[in-house]
Amino acid sequence: MKRFQSLLSIMLISSLFAGCENTPTSGPVEVRWDRDVCERCVMAVSDPHFSAQIRGGPAGGEQKVYKFDDLGCAVIWLDKQDWKDSPDNEIWVNHYQTDEWIDAQTAHYIKDQLTPMNYGLGAQLEATPEALSFDEAKTHIYKIEEELNLHGGTVHHTPPASNESTRLN
Repeated sequence: MKRFQSLLSIMLISSLFAGCENTPTSGPVEVRWDRDVCERCVMAVSDPHFSAQIRGGPAGGEQKVYKFDDLGCAVIWLDKQDWKDSPDNEIWVNHYQTDEWIDAQTAHYIKDQLTPMNYGLGAQLEATPEALSFDEAKTHIYKIEEELNLHGGTVHHTPPASNESTRLN
């Protein structure tokens, strides 16, 4: 009986400490690759070179972390939120070469990358002559969205004689 009481005490104390986990209130969170899904397109977040996160919510309100498979999904999704202009919002993106999380609003973007949703932007810390600013990257994202209609069209398979495997309408 004494052994049972000791075990019960240990379990109770352990559960109390588990409730005191230090949950970060800023910055990106861990991604469960191939398990977490994109908030916008509901595809698996699977590429640590091009994913994004938004920590946000109404100003002064509860902040939540949202995960995305591509910066393009994050930008377009955030623009549709009532709290899109909250000063508390944070946007994080992976560095396209090192996988480290960097601030999306201060990052510089290289075009013509192979990204999960074909927005084609890779983030880096370094400013280079060909790199886009965050505002220029947003313009690029909306141009790609308009051209390809990524989330509004349907996929049609082309005949086997064609070199293309799919076509977006």
